[in-house]
Amino acid sequence: MDLNSVRTFVAAADAGQFQKAAVDLSLTQQAVSKRVAALEEELGVRLFARTPRGARLTIDGQAFLPHARALLLAEERAAASVRPGRRALRVDVVGRRVATAGLVRDFHRAHPDVELDVVTLYGADAAVEALASGTIDATFRAVTMPGRQLPDGIRAVPVLDEPLRLFTGPAHPFASAPSVRLADLAGHRIWMPGNAPGTEWAAYYDALAEAFGLSIDAIGPDFGVEALLDTIVDSTTLATFLSERTPLVWPVGHDLRLVPLRDPTPVYPHSLLWRADNPHPALATLRDHLVSAHPDAPDADVWKPEWAR
Repeated sequence: MDLNSVRTFVAAADAGQFQKAAVDLSLTQQAVSKRVAALEEELGVRLFARTPRGARLTIDGQAFLPHARALLLAEERAAASVRPGRRALRVDVVGRRVATAGLVRDFHRAHPDVELDVVTLYGADAAVEALASGTIDATFRAVTMPGRQLPDGIRAVPVLDEPLRLFTGPAHPFASAPSVRLADLAGHRIWMPGNAPGTEWAAYYDALAEAFGLSIDAIGPDFGVEALLDTIVDSTTLATFLSERTPLVWPVGHDLRLVPLRDPTPVYPHSLLWRADNPHPALATLRDHLVSAHPDAPDADVWKPEWAR
């Protein structure tokens, strides 16, 4: 259905005269008549009864009018949904229980007027492809993975070096330690079933294992974080890596421990990625907020892969 004809019909219905509707729409009276006639032909009914005093809605015209107004309102809402400054800023946070989701929550608290559409995409390739196609406005990733470069037009800025900790149950040998040297984890089993090959986080932990001789085990199906917690709490040998910024709540009775790592402290490098030609005004607001809130590197020695420096 031609929305220009629908708009002309509504204007004529409101004005009660084709001539006045023509003035309101900056059209000729002949153009108004042609548009209304085309709409009547398409619908197969008469919408107006022409009279010497103007145009009066027929019964069919009266029935069609509220739907015509709804069509025009839908058109306006559709246009507004993609109009710069009106559309929600769509941000990929990787996962809703990771530190990057917390960064976006902090941004929302600081800028509650910015409408957000928070999504989760799996893997850097899918996220970068979504950026390039315009499906999302921004994403958080560990960039410059080995053998990969960002496409032209995609920009990145570091926003968080997230210190990792050893996550254990109460019976693990390091459960009561005030801190653990990274080298002392050699020979101890670190279980991370979510480290799927080809992901940027698997590349990070592969580099960490190689640098310090760690045994990081990704064997077994990934049943989610709750199953991971249930396994870790009862184990005397298994541990994993988490961060204080990971928003987890474990059941009462799960005496789980987050033990600091040192000499050096491994940090996971989060960067914000976006497309350079994206005009959404809230994107610059998000970027400025994250960069200004980017904490300085910890005082202790830190480690991250060469490709992330």
